Amino acid sequence: MAEQEVQTLIKQLNQSLSSRNFTTASSLLSRAKIALLHLNALIPSPGTPGTHLHLARETLELGALISIRLQDPESFTRYFHSLTPFYALPSSRLPKEGGNESKITGLYLLLLLSQGDYAGFHTLLEGLEVAAAEKEEGGRKGLEEDKFIQYPIRLEQALMEGSYDRVWGETKGERVPSEEFGVFSEVLIGTIRAEIASCSEKAYPSIPISNAKNLFFLDSEGAVIQFAQQRGWTARDGRIYFPQQELEALGGSEKDILVTSGQVIENTLGYARELETIV
Repeated sequence: MAEQEVQTLIKQLNQSLSSRNFTTASSLLSRAKIALLHLNALIPSPGTPGTHLHLARETLELGALISIRLQDPESFTRYFHSLTPFYALPSSRLPKEGGNESKITGLYLLLLLSQGDYAGFHTLLEGLEVAAAEKEEGGRKGLEEDKFIQYPIRLEQALMEGSYDRVWGETKGERVPSEEFGVFSEVLIGTIRAEIASCSEKAYPSIPISNAKNLFFLDSEGAVIQFAQQRGWTARDGRIYFPQQELEALGGSEKDILVTSGQVIENTLGYARELETIV
């Protein structure tokens, strides 16, 4: 009885996800997880039937995807960790076909990037590489051809190189492997924007609004002004003015500061990420 209920709820969850009815989806998820509890299937065990494993994995994956649409990274993280023991099962018990392991794992890698957790990112990636190398068929080549895994890898490489324009380009258009990745990509851009802003306001007293548009990866000068207001900056006469700094402490003229600001930002962020990786 509970098994049929879960099957029905999964069908309704897919319909709710397609129609973006996330309020209904949340209620359905709660009911589905209660039914899975009655089946003792929320945590896989040696005695869990294969059909129940399939139902539990699909339910949890739908929960993860719905959490992303609701922009709830904490809930998504909980679902990912709940899915980990299912993903660790051998294919003989739970075939990979029909699941979304690659997509969910790639999304979690991207979430770690957006949170600045580079140590967690590399730990998970190393585990994936080891698992891929141990496979008899496909192996590492399969991982290299996986668009969901390669997307966060490309972003992380660009971040480590300080190529923020590449990061910006990767988060736009056809390079994003699915709509869900766009949510965490925007969070990542927001994190980078905040870091660059923090470095910029320490590096020089003001910059032209036209330059700020590119520097902070914003689509319009109006967006620059809105961002400046959020940061407590002043916009006037075509420039963004940061909290006043003593030019003597920085050394040189404003022109010199503007010339070196890009290096200051790149070196500061790059050094911080190297430290994070080492730790």
